[in-house]
This record gives sequence, structure tokens and C-alpha cells, in this order.
Amino acid sequence: MLVLLNMTLGSFRMHSSTQAFIPLNICVLTISDTRTLATDTSGQALIDLLESGGHRLIGRSLVNDCVYRIRSQVSQWIADDAVQVILTTGGTGFTGRDNTPEAILPLLDKLVDGWGETFRQESTLEIGTAGMQSRAFAGLANATLICCLPGSPGACRLGWKKVIAPQLDGQTRPCNFIPHLKPQRGAPVTACESRT
Repeated sequence: MLVLLNMTLGSFRMHSSTQAFIPLNICVLTISDTRTLATDTSGQALIDLLESGGHRLIGRSLVNDCVYRIRSQVSQWIADDAVQVILTTGGTGFTGRDNTPEAILPLLDKLVDGWGETFRQESTLEIGTAGMQSRAFAGLANATLICCLPGSPGACRLGWKKVIAPQLDGQTRPCNFIPHLKPQRGAPVTACESRT
């Protein structure tokens, strides 16, 4: 019985060979009062991971931890027909300058409740109960998946490998986020840094 249960649970992680991998158009936003594009190790970690995973970086930005600057950049990408996924890093803790949830949650059409729960579970396996101090979350807005991660490179790598990457692969069964995203469109890579 236990073997059968393990085989059944294992089948949920299997890939279907009939569905081809579809590279997605992804933007990366770093939220930080101290980093620049040159010192943005967390944003760069996400870029390296998404590109090595076969996806396309079509936008990159860095803004300070201001609700309205975060909301402005994310809103622009949500409205862009080419952007299918937005990854943010930073601003998900409990300090006075951690404003990512307050900035982005009002923009969402639907919250992906299980995303934050799964991230914190995986994080707790690595860093113990400190994992509960992350307010990481994800949601959908205008058929764009927005995943908000903590500001450390380690948390970005963990979130990508354990939570995000499998759900951005159309081969993942029994379900993934591909059917919920905008249709594929091309766009040039952009990078900007806002410090106003």
C-alpha cells in the first residue's frame, strides 16, 4: 500500500513527453534601497536561473522600497502584452522598509495561496523557523504570474528551483501555470534603474 502511495505521489511530479517545453517571457524586479544593477546579486541569480532554464529575460529593473515605485513598475509590466511572468526579489520581510506585499497585493486578480506556503515550507527545511519570517507570495494579474521572493540570492535560488521552475514548465503534471498566462509574444530585453 505504501509503495503504491509513493508511486502515485511520484507520478504527480512526472513530465509528459507529449508536451513541448515553452520558453516564457520573464521580467525581473529588484526592490532595494542599497543595491545597484552592478551589485544586484539576487536579481542576477534569478536572471541566470531563468535563462539557464530556457526562458527569456525581456525586462529588468531596480527600484527602491517605495510602495508607489514598486507598484508603478509592476503595473507597467502587467499591462505589457509580451510579459508573461514577473519575478521580484526583496521587500518581503518585516522591517519598516519591506513594502513589496503592500505594493503588489492590490494589483492581483487572484492570489496563489499555495505558492507562499510551499516556499516557506521549503525555506524552513533549509534555514529552520526563520523561514516563517518571509512574506513571499505569488498571484495572477492580467494573465501574468507574479512571484515575489525575499532579497537574498539563496532564497531566489530556492524559490526558483523548488517552486517556480516546475510550474513554468508545460510538461509538469498534473498541472502548471502555462494555460493561465498570456499568449507568447516577443519583446526586446530592457534594463533600467530607478533611484528617484
